[in-house]
Amino acid sequence: MRKTFWVLMISVSYCSGQVSGDYSIFSKEYSKEIALFDAKEFLFREVLKTSDKPLKFEVDPLAAASSGELTTLSYKCEEREKEGLVLGFYGTYWNEHGVIHTGFGFKHLDREKATEFLDKIQQIIDSEQKYLHDGTGTNNIVFTYDDIDILITYDVVTKIRLFWKNFDSTWERTAFERSHRRFERKKTK
Repeated sequence: MRKTFWVLMISVSYCSGQVSGDYSIFSKEYSKEIALFDAKEFLFREVLKTSDKPLKFEVDPLAAASSGELTTLSYKCEEREKEGLVLGFYGTYWNEHGVIHTGFGFKHLDREKATEFLDKIQQIIDSEQKYLHDGTGTNNIVFTYDDIDILITYDVVTKIRLFWKNFDSTWERTAFERSHRRFERKKTK
């Protein structure tokens, strides 16, 4: 019994060391605040490309899915004439060695692509509402935008699942609509 306990403790310690990011292997949520913290580095390193010259930019969390798997953020950098949407994905996965780890990733969409992406999802939900409601839980719509596969279903509420890289994130319609509405408001400012 004592030997089993120590083997279990060593295994948990090893698995905890395999965590990607600063979050516990057993985390259930990835909040807007944590996504905002991580997205800033993604934005200045990958999108805005920092240099030795100081650069000003704004980033604002729009909405987080209640599942904690997806967060949306808008950003704007007047100096680089860039603005758009960042999708923050979060999830727990098994790696190729069978070890569980937690990971996050960011998908950038410039303003034009973000508008097109959000409008396309909304248009499909609106135009296919009858089909989705006729087969509660059985009728599905799937399409691809850029490198994201989008699955829309209806089971009491409309659900949107985004498949990107190794992520499978649920985006409740309420969180989607809040993101869409807030992003549109940000664009007009």
